[in-house]
Amino acid sequence: MMGLLLSDKVRKRILGILWFLFFNSLLSIFIMVFFMNRFEGKGSLFIAFLWGFSICATQWGGLSFVAHVIDKRYSWMDAAVKKLLLEIMAFVLYSAGAFVVVQFVNFYIWTNVPLHQAWPSIRYSIPYTLLISFIISLIFFATSFFFDWKASFVQAEKLKAEMLAYKYESLRSQINPHFLFNSLNVLSDLVYDNQQLAIKFIRQLSDLFRYVIESRDKELVSLAEEVQFIRSYIFLLKTRFEEKLKIEIDLRLDDNVMIVPMTLQLLIENAVKHNEVSEAFPLHITICQCGEYIEVENDFRPKAVGEYSSGTGLKNIIQQFAFFSNKPIEVISGSEKFKVKIPVIQQIIS
Repeated sequence: MMGLLLSDKVRKRILGILWFLFFNSLLSIFIMVFFMNRFEGKGSLFIAFLWGFSICATQWGGLSFVAHVIDKRYSWMDAAVKKLLLEIMAFVLYSAGAFVVVQFVNFYIWTNVPLHQAWPSIRYSIPYTLLISFIISLIFFATSFFFDWKASFVQAEKLKAEMLAYKYESLRSQINPHFLFNSLNVLSDLVYDNQQLAIKFIRQLSDLFRYVIESRDKELVSLAEEVQFIRSYIFLLKTRFEEKLKIEIDLRLDDNVMIVPMTLQLLIENAVKHNEVSEAFPLHITICQCGEYIEVENDFRPKAVGEYSSGTGLKNIIQQFAFFSNKPIEVISGSEKFKVKIPVIQQIIS
């Protein structure tokens, strides 16, 4: 495999060198016409070719370096206008400056013309050099734009694939089977001890699974819908844990604020699953909106013998939000608190 990769790199480098020689030689042939009358005798054609090649090679090599530096700093997708103006200015300045220097060197090597007398001829030739620079620049612009577009396309396809993986994982384990098992156990006790509470418990459990079914094909839901869902989820948890679990919600329920379905439920589930929940140490979870983020924070007291966690759920949420927001999800783990900051997604109203 390494040998194959190495051969690919060598092949690309050879092709690059051949293209460099071919293109610059082609331009040099056209430039020869302007300089043939300056040479007499044997070898004049060869000298004229070298003269033209030195101009083209320095233009190509220098402009290639300038384009490489600018491409590393700016992208066509993120700062197209700024990049275009910067490249035009840099290309013009380099082209004119490099041409003047190369021409002085050529006059010094190949002719008997004093340098101060060569300037009018050099000045006259600058527009032709800028034309060459323009042709080379178009090639660099097109190449740079193509590779930027290709990279963006590949990234978009990668995010789509990750979204499909997330949806599959969500469908496979939307509600933890242990949660359903525990809920049914609680319900079986309530049927005998508190029938009114049992009826409410069944309704909340029904609402919970209705939301799971209805939202499974949605990429985003409103924050209000998600909060209504987790209130049902919290009711079921509170019925089981009572005062051992304390959850506070302080959110502005704007219908234009969107969220990936079941995000808050998964974060609450993870907090309960991996931390101690007892009368001596009640688990506190707060959900609030701070600026452009929704923050979910819980006490950090890992269970002595915790359940196995692959971290897939949180990873899937991070990948899912990357598709809808330029701001990443932030995970902050301290000695006493664990916090997840979810970027607010605003619905675009057409």
